[in-house]
Amino acid sequence: MALSVDSSWHRWQWRVRNGLLQSPSEATPLLSPEKGRQSHSLTQQRVVFPNNSLFHHDWAKVSGRYSGNRICTTKYTIFTFLPQNLLEQFHRWANLYFLFLVVLNWMPAMEVFHREITMLPLAVVLFIIMVKDGVEDFKRHRFDREINCSNIQIYERKAQSYVQKRWKDVRVGDFVQMQCNEIIPADILLLFSSDPSGICHLETANLDGETNLKQRRVVKGFSQQEVQFEPEHFHNIIVCEKPNNHLNKFKGYMEYPDQTRTGFGSESLLLRGCTIRNTELAVGIVIYAGHETKALLNNSGPRYKRSKIERRMNTDVFFCIGLLFLMCLIGAVGHSLWNRSFREHPPFDVPDAKGGFLPLALGGFYMFLTMIILLQVLIPISLYVSIELVKLGQVFFLHNDLDLYDEEADLSIQCRALNITEDLGQIQYIFSDKTGTLTENKMVFRRCTITGCEYSHQENAKRLETPKELDSDSEEWTQYQCLSFPARWAQSPAAVRSQGGVQPLRRCQSARVPIQGHSQQRSVGRWENAQSPVAFSSSIEKDVTPDKNLLTKVQDAALWLEALPDSRPAKTSRSTTASIADFFLALTICNSVMVSTTTEPRQRVTMPPSTKVLGTSLEKIQQLFQKLKLSSLSQSFSSTVPSDTDLGESLGANMPTTDSEERDDVSVDSGGYSTDGGYKSSTWDQGDILASGSDASLEEVLGAPALDLASPELCYEAESPDEAALVHAARAYSFTLVSRTPKQVTVRLPQGICLTFDVLCTLAFDSVRKRMSVVVRHPLTGEIVIYTKGADSVIMDLLEDPACVTETDVEKKVRKIRARTQKHLDLYARDGLRTLCIAKKVVSEEDFQRWASFRREAEASLDNRDELLMETAQRLENQLTLLGATGIEDRLQEGVPDTVAALREAGIQLWVLTGDKQETAVNIAYSCRLLHQTDTVYSINTESQETCESILNCVLEEVKQCHGPRQPDRKFFGFRLPSETPPPTSGATVPEVGLVIDGKTLNAIFQGKLEKTFLELTQYCRSVLCCRSTPLQKKMIVKLVRDKLSVMTLSIGDGANDVSMIQAADIGIGISGQEGMQAVMSSDFAISRFRHLQKLLLVHGHWCYTRLARMVVYYFYKNVCYVNLLFWYQFLCGFSGSTMIDYWQMIFFNLFFTSLPPLVFGILDKDISAETLLTLPELYKSGQNSECYNLLTFWVSMVDAFYQSLICFFIPYLTYKDSDIDVFTFGTSINTISLATILLHQAMEMKTWTIIHGLVLVGSFLMYFVISLVYNATCVTCNSPTNPYWVMEGQLSDPTFYLVCFLTPVAALLPRYFFLSLQGTYGKSLISKAQKIDQLPKDKRDLAIQSWRSKHMPAPVPGKAQPTHRPVPPVPEQDLRASASRSSSTPKQKCKEDGVLCGERSSRDHMRDDPCSADSSAKLSSGDHLLLGPRSTMASGACSSGQANVYQGSSRGSHRRSQSSLTI
Repeated sequence: MALSVDSSWHRWQWRVRNGLLQSPSEATPLLSPEKGRQSHSLTQQRVVFPNNSLFHHDWAKVSGRYSGNRICTTKYTIFTFLPQNLLEQFHRWANLYFLFLVVLNWMPAMEVFHREITMLPLAVVLFIIMVKDGVEDFKRHRFDREINCSNIQIYERKAQSYVQKRWKDVRVGDFVQMQCNEIIPADILLLFSSDPSGICHLETANLDGETNLKQRRVVKGFSQQEVQFEPEHFHNIIVCEKPNNHLNKFKGYMEYPDQTRTGFGSESLLLRGCTIRNTELAVGIVIYAGHETKALLNNSGPRYKRSKIERRMNTDVFFCIGLLFLMCLIGAVGHSLWNRSFREHPPFDVPDAKGGFLPLALGGFYMFLTMIILLQVLIPISLYVSIELVKLGQVFFLHNDLDLYDEEADLSIQCRALNITEDLGQIQYIFSDKTGTLTENKMVFRRCTITGCEYSHQENAKRLETPKELDSDSEEWTQYQCLSFPARWAQSPAAVRSQGGVQPLRRCQSARVPIQGHSQQRSVGRWENAQSPVAFSSSIEKDVTPDKNLLTKVQDAALWLEALPDSRPAKTSRSTTASIADFFLALTICNSVMVSTTTEPRQRVTMPPSTKVLGTSLEKIQQLFQKLKLSSLSQSFSSTVPSDTDLGESLGANMPTTDSEERDDVSVDSGGYSTDGGYKSSTWDQGDILASGSDASLEEVLGAPALDLASPELCYEAESPDEAALVHAARAYSFTLVSRTPKQVTVRLPQGICLTFDVLCTLAFDSVRKRMSVVVRHPLTGEIVIYTKGADSVIMDLLEDPACVTETDVEKKVRKIRARTQKHLDLYARDGLRTLCIAKKVVSEEDFQRWASFRREAEASLDNRDELLMETAQRLENQLTLLGATGIEDRLQEGVPDTVAALREAGIQLWVLTGDKQETAVNIAYSCRLLHQTDTVYSINTESQETCESILNCVLEEVKQCHGPRQPDRKFFGFRLPSETPPPTSGATVPEVGLVIDGKTLNAIFQGKLEKTFLELTQYCRSVLCCRSTPLQKKMIVKLVRDKLSVMTLSIGDGANDVSMIQAADIGIGISGQEGMQAVMSSDFAISRFRHLQKLLLVHGHWCYTRLARMVVYYFYKNVCYVNLLFWYQFLCGFSGSTMIDYWQMIFFNLFFTSLPPLVFGILDKDISAETLLTLPELYKSGQNSECYNLLTFWVSMVDAFYQSLICFFIPYLTYKDSDIDVFTFGTSINTISLATILLHQAMEMKTWTIIHGLVLVGSFLMYFVISLVYNATCVTCNSPTNPYWVMEGQLSDPTFYLVCFLTPVAALLPRYFFLSLQGTYGKSLISKAQKIDQLPKDKRDLAIQSWRSKHMPAPVPGKAQPTHRPVPPVPEQDLRASASRSSSTPKQKCKEDGVLCGERSSRDHMRDDPCSADSSAKLSSGDHLLLGPRSTMASGACSSGQANVYQGSSRGSHRRSQSSLTI
């Protein structure tokens, strides 16, 4: 229903009652005059005084409180680097733990190692991280210095002129002068522009990646300056909001000396980092500087998250701490018991200085602390450093994968969060946006409806069927693009008018122009003159083939417009001709598209072209063409002739062409295609086409100045692809946008006449209103006309009430037009098209002036400015007259259906969260295989919480009957096992379930505490579609699923409305597409195509997870195995805390001998090849189930480590038991055996063997011997009083040493080898089977994979071919609707009271055997009412009068499926 602004008018009346009697105007103060300047509060708002002679003292006093423009993104200074970095590193509890051990070791009573030796591991780790942080911070410092030293022109008060200064010298209140191609140094309020209209053009690519130009306007009152701006004449104070990070929001006002005020907004603010384009000179005053600018407040840098493996690892570290505590406790108790066994103090028990001995309890406590120092390696300090290095290596290979590189966009994958790469292999839910993510976001004009008559543009549809050919057109027609001729002769079925000229229509037609791209290198200050390509202007978007039937009507509408000055209507005309003219004028005018030329640099067009001859009558031009005898050059284009097999066109061939409404009925009933295929016109039979050789003679007749052959081609620079598509569509019908300024917009009509409209006001599009309006003064009638376009869900509620129309015939026509337009909108939505409604309104001069004064009052307000502006817009945008609607196709991205199918095979649930219409989203879901034609799709639409609860419970009960109850998740030692859903009792195939809900239903779910029921229902669903959802709802859904189901989530989107969803998920992926870079800047990973998600998850995600998970498990095993050797020795040395291995050897063991193999393993190992992972997506489930690293695998590794340490210690002990070797000789044998065992264990875990793997393993083993030989030969007193001199050399000459070193690792690794052999031979896991397949020759491997897929994949449904790009109209399965329309309120209430729900189900043959239906043998026919529920009872018309909402299941070449009504 229409919205009004009565509340805002009451607010104004309240102001009048309070004594403010003057009428609202631009100069009206919002605050009482008595307050004056004393009312400014620096804590609640920002007050800016200009830096000139008049306000210099105020400026000096206030500007010092604000941030300067010098930026500093570094974390450290020379003096704070060491203490601050150490403080940050000791925030990690592991570093604190080892620091505690170092301090303990410095106590003489508990000294185990030399103090310096204990400090070495911690010092090395701290030093490596310190160097890395220092290098990164130094790079930031160099970048900051380069930015701060850039030059800019700043007004100098003493010199009374602009002088060159550095960016860091800019202060709030300074006047800054900028030239074309300069980067803006701070957030600046625009006060002057060299453009006569007060416009400054910006390129915001540095902020959001968008290359299309943005307009910024000079503050009101400063736009009509004829001479250069003089800062000394600026006597105003600026009051605005405090600094914030909202890039698109800004409000404030300028206070004049007489305390009158002028409001301004974001349209006048130049943001730091943007580039001045197409504007020679711009002057402004600095509002925010330095770190208070919006760009820097938004620069949060890379985001850091804790991965699932890291959280699991922290838990296992606590287990290791518990194990360490137990071992130390055993050591302390053993030490006390050992000492108690002596009747007298043993000789090795040294007394203190007074001759006393420690009590047994205190000695045991000291031994407990000593054992902590001795066994400290049990906590793997090097694991954290190794993980960071492994992730860097994984990111390097991600960046260099050519399959993830988009050659067209010249973009590769970006990894913005370096510490969650392994989470890519554990994703269970994906939440995806639709527009720009699943689709191209290249909007192509497809169809339109005007006054209830639908035009399907069949020729344009055929052109779009071969998009690949659209980019291969020749450039020979480019020279004719700027020609302007009357379109009645220029556009025929065999020709298309493009860019104001004509050329034969070809399949490969394009209108591209060579435009150089921006230099990708970063520069500061003044950039080189390089221009960006025009956004949203590819050939597939620009070239629109007109509809033949509509084309003739457009010519008549143009003639009607030309005759308006002679026959000015007394009232608004409702004729079809007038509506067509207004429809195309609205498409041309109601936008923010800028017109520029393709010259270098691009120049904005502000003056309409010459119309000297183009204003001549059509009859004279026709005579000129006849003189030239161009009719012999006419030709036809066979590819535009309609196919005889098309149903709609075959019907249209026999239909009369005069009655458009009758023909429209046939077009809808015949499947949604227009019936104008057989239309013929005697005018078009003459078909005069301009040939390539005729331009010279024509120029002689008409004259060169009129044709303006030298004028450059026009380019349209739009902020959104929808706007560009509509302007290109209007241009195809010769309604050409020629120039645009803030005050005027010029449109060239088909006759060549240019109409210049005065723009009185523009109400920009926003996500709340979902519409845009432009108020213009018609140049022919002088009327004030409002042209509005927006979402159909909004515009249809703002239309005038037909009951208010006085004439009965007109009322019937208005109702008929609304009904037909709604019918066409539903048809467009089912075809997957984006719909926009076009409307107009004529207002009187008095009403508009009253509204304009109130609008200016709202703009000058600082408090509640957004609410006031919203209310003024709503006051104007009501009682609209519907003109028509458009359908724009957003094409599916290449490879989306295959990617969706692969992700589903991988066990990933894919949800689509979009703000589009429900029908559009459903059709896209069918097109990309998210839903299948055989699925049961439940559609829930309700605002009532009670109704929503009953619907959810009823659907859940029915689904449980079909699929059986789900078993709860089973856990084994804390390891979540996948839940199983038992098959239904019947042997028949049960269709999968899909769920479609809208934003209102989501509100009911969240407000009614129905999340549990909703989530339980989604567990049975193949996919879930949430339509008409807001960004906040998207975020809430992601958090709900992530937290309540405890699953790993991934969100992917491309626009600013997806940022909340991306940040809420465990992994956020941004697509660098047509909607800028907001999503990319907030994401963890950035890709350019949705299809890249397949390899990113199934291949790289699997590899990253398996590598890192197995490396972490190996690290725990390695450290526990080695530490246990020291623990077993305590049983033989009286729990004295001594060791049999040299201290330096122990340090080298972890730093050098066993550090490189895990790194290579974590970076390069591949358990399965990429080809197999892509071919068999179900292998991804191993990561979802955490098969490589969970509680079970951790404790199995711990048990294995204890066993191997026992073997490695006691076999050498038993061997040398009765010999006379010293302790270091015994320790060297154990150290060598343990190293060989640990490295061989690593070799058994490796699935890929390369030269690097072999060299690292062999090199580590040889390094041990080399270092040991050198160390034992040279270090005589390195570790006094012990002496490892010549120990290794002696061992190498002993045959027993070789025998022990060979047999012990074999005995230690035998159980694991046996287990791996059984697993490889009889293993039933998918990974084991895939590894076997990987080892086969290529031909056998392909056969094995085919056999695998035939066993694991369900049998395909016959006759269900799925196109990959064209949306397939869906077939309704279940449509449970409780819509809020007034026409169905009564049956809704009955459904609610009786606990039943209304819906429809399409009858299919396979549904006759559906075990879910109440009567499996009953055939569902139209009009049958069945009760689906726990009992098979007939519902005698319980909801028979309910509103039916059925998705039309018709498409070209498909049979008509019968629909049946079903009552639940």
